[in-house]
Amino acid sequence: MKTIITTPDAPAPIGPYNQAVLKNGMLYASGQIAINPVTSELVLDDIKTETTQVMENIKAILKAADMTFDDIIKTSIFISDMHNFAQINEVYGTYFDEANAPARETVEVANLPKFVNVEISFLASK
Repeated sequence: MKTIITTPDAPAPIGPYNQAVLKNGMLYASGQIAINPVTSELVLDDIKTETTQVMENIKAILKAADMTFDDIIKTSIFISDMHNFAQINEVYGTYFDEANAPARETVEVANLPKFVNVEISFLASK
């Protein structure tokens, strides 16, 4: 049986999907973009602020599933401009203990939902 994970502390889905699904101890999270869950507005002030909002949205989903960043086993980062990689990575890295960091790929793409600059999805397990 799967359990739908949802929290008002992360952005509501903007399509036919859920924030995350828990099945057999694995948490499969949808990609998160920089939508402020309180205002439903995009946070695009600069790439570091945008990435911070994405990571805070991820934190809220983890909390709703009774997990932490230590439980993440893999992330996928999609960015619209590889020139932003260093700044995204700087913010991303503050959320993980480097010795316990998850596997990851980072891919530059032509466009992202709502034309944001970064989207991150993840898999986690307790």
